[in-house]
This record gives sequence, structure tokens and C-alpha cells, in this order.
Amino acid sequence: MPEETSFPTHHAVDHEAMKTTYHLRLCGDDEQLLRSLACECIERIDELERKLSRYHDGGDVSRINHMQAGETLHISEEAHECLLQAMEASIHTCGLFNPTLGTMIEHRKTEQDGAMPDLAGQLSIHPDTATVTCVEPGRVIDLGGIGKGFTLDQLALYLQEWDIDGALLSAGASTHLAIGDHSWPIDLAGVNDSLRVDLNNEALSSSGTTIQGSHIVSADTNRDLSDDAPTRIWARSESAAFSDAWSTALMLMTPDEINLAPSEDRKLSAVFVERDGVLKSISAS
Repeated sequence: MPEETSFPTHHAVDHEAMKTTYHLRLCGDDEQLLRSLACECIERIDELERKLSRYHDGGDVSRINHMQAGETLHISEEAHECLLQAMEASIHTCGLFNPTLGTMIEHRKTEQDGAMPDLAGQLSIHPDTATVTCVEPGRVIDLGGIGKGFTLDQLALYLQEWDIDGALLSAGASTHLAIGDHSWPIDLAGVNDSLRVDLNNEALSSSGTTIQGSHIVSADTNRDLSDDAPTRIWARSESAAFSDAWSTALMLMTPDEINLAPSEDRKLSAVFVERDGVLKSISAS
């Protein structure tokens, strides 16, 4: 990230949630309003964490993961919307982003012995009502690859109802969402190279082998992280949820597929790839 002095004048607040630090930078003339909105955003982040985290007992995702065959569960509107966006992202990425790989992710993260477990079970998400039906138990929802971006999108929707100039909303250093009148400089730092991009009413998310590689798995065992996978990759989109999902999926793509991705999908406007210490920009045509 650039120095704070490079940013527009803003009110800043940090908050620990979802195993990261949220950085909220809000711009406007009414300092009291900005402080109040920041507090509301923090409460909203905590509320969404309870609903979306698979590790929060009693939350929507936790309850889904413990469903029995034939059971139908009513969930919150937010969890339902996040699941629908996750399934849409799965379609856009040809299944490389998959929100139902919790068992495989846990196997990889905890370095369990033996082969990767097979994908099992089936869930049905109702498109119009906030319900999920368990057709066959075994699927484990994990929204780690989209939940933080979805949370930023929800904060943006809330803030846009108020008279503020804009904001930069960040989930750690991995996902940023800029809204409003200002452009915000974001530095992409590689091993031997760097690139500054300006965000304006769009999002940028990153994934990499050094930080999140152990979390990236594929339902297709032939699509696991390869030896020539990028060191790090950034995805740019109008939606933080989709930039989040795309940054994960792109790590599993071949170089040719990465080059074509922005021009083939309306949810992805640009990709930045670091390979062998060199940063490369790929934009939609």
C-alpha cells in the first residue's frame, strides 16, 4: 500500500475480523458522521462474520454444513446472496472457484496424511427464497475465497446511502474496494518489480503461493497448483466479491487461460501477474 499521505484526506479506522484486519478509510466534510458510519460498518462486519464463517457455531454456513439428507434450512438474506454470488462466480470461472470445497481445504491447510478426499454430497440453493436443501450430506461450504469481498460490497451499499465523498474499504492487504469521487493508489509489490494502480469505483484482490497457496484447491485434481503457477496474481473487477473469487481461480489457470480471462468475462476487467519476479498487466480488450 502507498503511504497514507498519498491518499485523499480521510477518516480511518481498523477492525479485526474474519482472520484479517479491515481498514476503512472514509472521506467527507462531516467528521462526526464519518465516525458514526465507521462504527456502523464495524458492527456490520461482525454481523456478516457470524453469518458467513464456517467456524462460527450457530451461523448460517455452520448450520448448512451440519444438515442431514432431506433437510431444508432457512438462512439470512446476506448468506443467501453470498451463496448465489459464489455459485455465479463458479460458473464464470468454469468451476475453478468452488465454495463447497471445505473438506478439501481443511485437508490441505492442516497437512493431513493420505490422498485428498473426494468431493461428496449435494446441496440445493433456492434462487428466490433464502433456503438451502441438503440433497445428500457431505458438502462443506467455505466462503473464505469470497466472503471478505462480499463483506466489502455490503459495506459499500450501506455507505452509498449517505452523503460522503467516497471510501477505500480493505480486507487486509488482499482485497480493496474504492467507491465515490476519489481515486486511490494501490501498489502491487512483487519480488523484483512493482506497479501502482489507481482504483476508482472498483475492486482489486490478490492471491499468491507464498501466503494463500496452501488454501487453494480444486475439485479437479488435474487443476491443482502447478510448479509454474504465478507467485502472485491480482484480479480487478467492479465487485469485490468477484475480484476475490477470480484471484483464487486464476491461480489454477494456465498462462494462456490467464491471458484470455479478462476479455472473456464481464466480471473481470484486468489481471496483474507476477511470475519469475516480473509483473505483467493483462486488460480486457
